[in-house]
Amino acid sequence: MELIETDLSAYSAEETAQKLQANLKTGLTDPEAAARLEKFGFNEISETEKRSLWRLIGDQLNSPIVYLLLVAAGISFFFQEYLNAMAILIVIVINTAVGFIMEFQAGRSMDALKKIASVPAKILRNSQLQELEASRIVPGDVVFLEAGDVVPADGRIFRTSQLQVEEAALTGESVPVEKNEAALQTGLPLGDRLNYLFKGTFVTRGNTYLLVSHTGMQTQLGHIANLVQNAEQSATPLEKKLAEFSKKLIVVTIGLAIVILVSGLINGQPLAHMLQTVIALAVAAIPEGLPIVATLALGRGMLQMARHNVIVKKLSAVETLGGTNVICTDKTGTLTQNKIEVTLLATPSGTWEISENAQIAENENFNFIKYASVLTNTAEITEKGADAQEIGDPLEVALLKFARNYGTNIVVARQQHPKLAEEPFSSETKMMATLHGQVPELMVFAKGAAEELLNQCTGLLEHGEVKTLSPELKKVWLEQSEVLAGSGLRVLAVAYKTVPEMPKKLSENLIFAGLIGMVDPPRPEVLPAIKECLSAGIRVIMITGDHPATANKIALELGINTPDGHPPVTGNELKPASEISPENRHYLAGANVFARVNPQHKLDLVQLLQEDGNVVAMTGDGVNDAPALKKADIGVAMGLRGTQVAQDVSDMVLKDDKFTSIVVAIRQGRVIFENIRKFVIFLLSCNLSELFLIATVAVLNLGFQLLPLQILFINLITDVLPALALGATEGNPGIMNQPPRKAAEPIIDRQRWIAIIFYSAIISLCALGAVYLNHYVLHPNEDWHAGRYNNILFYSLIFCQLTHVFNMGAGNRFFFRSEIVSNKFVWLALFFSSLIVFVSSLVGPVRAALGMQEMLVTDWLAVVAAVLTSLFIIQISKKFKLIQQ
Repeated sequence: MELIETDLSAYSAEETAQKLQANLKTGLTDPEAAARLEKFGFNEISETEKRSLWRLIGDQLNSPIVYLLLVAAGISFFFQEYLNAMAILIVIVINTAVGFIMEFQAGRSMDALKKIASVPAKILRNSQLQELEASRIVPGDVVFLEAGDVVPADGRIFRTSQLQVEEAALTGESVPVEKNEAALQTGLPLGDRLNYLFKGTFVTRGNTYLLVSHTGMQTQLGHIANLVQNAEQSATPLEKKLAEFSKKLIVVTIGLAIVILVSGLINGQPLAHMLQTVIALAVAAIPEGLPIVATLALGRGMLQMARHNVIVKKLSAVETLGGTNVICTDKTGTLTQNKIEVTLLATPSGTWEISENAQIAENENFNFIKYASVLTNTAEITEKGADAQEIGDPLEVALLKFARNYGTNIVVARQQHPKLAEEPFSSETKMMATLHGQVPELMVFAKGAAEELLNQCTGLLEHGEVKTLSPELKKVWLEQSEVLAGSGLRVLAVAYKTVPEMPKKLSENLIFAGLIGMVDPPRPEVLPAIKECLSAGIRVIMITGDHPATANKIALELGINTPDGHPPVTGNELKPASEISPENRHYLAGANVFARVNPQHKLDLVQLLQEDGNVVAMTGDGVNDAPALKKADIGVAMGLRGTQVAQDVSDMVLKDDKFTSIVVAIRQGRVIFENIRKFVIFLLSCNLSELFLIATVAVLNLGFQLLPLQILFINLITDVLPALALGATEGNPGIMNQPPRKAAEPIIDRQRWIAIIFYSAIISLCALGAVYLNHYVLHPNEDWHAGRYNNILFYSLIFCQLTHVFNMGAGNRFFFRSEIVSNKFVWLALFFSSLIVFVSSLVGPVRAALGMQEMLVTDWLAVVAAVLTSLFIIQISKKFKLIQQ
């Protein structure tokens, strides 16, 4: 089969099927689909050209930090300090290599996440509707689409019902387009092809079957993708903060270097010697590992969340998670098990408990409810060997199971009562109706929210007789619905009518048949998760389309609300924030349960909460939830029951739809931010201690100084492995007992700057003190040995900085119970870093380049004393809260 024509809208659905060698009733067979997949390829849009390996390397070099190091290397070459120059270049090469590997691995990780988040589609194959990956759709396939679905390929529609499609992605027209099946003239613009759907658009109302004509890059979206060039990815807020921070650090370093250079020259120091000191100062100031470790921490966090069924689509979302203080969550499937079962029928002819073995005498109310459950239903249950595949909304599937358990053959019922017209369910009407049969015996079946459907009923069926539904009777049944909802049941009303011809409106003048009570129990793991949220200062708000009494019953069971707490608020009470009075704003702000809510109400609630200064996470699954998901600080889409539209605009996707996954993500977001803060404090205090030390020795002209090569070696040892280990810390156990971080809070605030300066001063003083301890206490009668004292200073600084990693534990926790001490990566980092130091002292050329000499036992005693003193002073200061971190 060759596809030549790009526009098949001039043909009828049957003619299009002939051209595509397809079958509208049965779809393709598996062998035919496999052959076409081989021929046409996967239904995917080719990604824009990825950055080349050379571009990745170039991006690592495009940094102010690298520029400063290159200047230092150039000065070293000019003064023929070739060893220093080569060492600086080696550091640049190492940093470039690590950054390159990280970005390359991040790209592969994101590809893996894309595979995890692949999209399913409902495809007719071998006469059965199946859920398959959308990438496996081929020309000639028949796909079923309903409200909320993204159109997976281009194709001709048929068997449509009130179909509306949002085509702004292609045409720029923001108003949804009404679609129909009529053949059109050829050559019309995309926006006028009303019988055609295009990949990347999405269904906003109704449903349809789609005969696929073009897939992948042959679609209209594929043609546009060919014209699109690479777009530069914007930096995350954290990356911007770190970049700005690095620039300020460089400015401070250059200023300090100029002061030391000028003061040295005034004191008569040789220019070459002072330039060496300035180079050492520049190298000491730069935390080379900072951007690398930050990227690693964020990337590792994203992959850890993926293992907990949370797909984080944006790095910036990881940062925002740590500050979230309100979670607005759906009820069904998120807080509840989404294992819905019909448990009760309440009709004018009687009430029955429904169970697997319950016997119900045949009566008309029962029969009408069974047929309504099957015919006003888009779900499918298909048998596959010993397993049954359930496709569709869990509530719809539960209704099919109920009808099947009581003897209704679903396939036969649908064949005997073909659907002629439909008014689909919408969040505004909260009901749906379908027309079935053949003239003159037409029947309408309807189901929906009791308060909405009863308003459309004029009669009720009682023991086979249709009676007038008086206002008093209507009130009785509304109260019955309230009672059932208050007991925790989801309540659905069912009605019908017979008509001689196609009516103008299906859902009016109906006959009430009864109420269906369904149970969806809470997930057992949600209660402890909500308790964890409350202890973390995170407020949980339940938002649902269910009846207020049903919602409040679940909220009480889960601890979201209390018996004497704020009563549930209905969606009708919510208005745009600008229209809410201060008194009403206070009333709404106190509610934790919002029922009978539609998507516009969700948007209003998000705005209201954000205006009150909250960082809001909002869950959603429907196409109309997209505005609220986009407006929220963290949009969380459902992966199982969520529409593709909701998933596209969200920041996170929950693969398992569980509330506990949101809590895991928030905890992980807090841990990641705290880890980033830990290694930023660690790197800055280590590098600042080098600055203090070099500046002190230079200004006081003490006769010994750290060499640029030694500083580079120290940074290589302390700036990479220990910082990486800090980025992999699991987080302290009490992190969810702390209040949420404020959104505007910087990584390093004034309190932590004070801590950094204190840490740096202690480390530098202890390292310097080791020299004076050795000279004045251990060897009081010896001459001054600049080389040996340089080595003592060198080793003291290295091991003071390495053990400083233990000072990064949270608060004033006991040393051995710190999350840092229990981090195996920290111990591995210390082991390998120490191993590199000792191996370097044994390798002749390295030992010579670093100016290492043989150390006496007393020299090592001075080093150990400096390390223990530094650790002890800082730990005591934290324990007694003399310094806050």
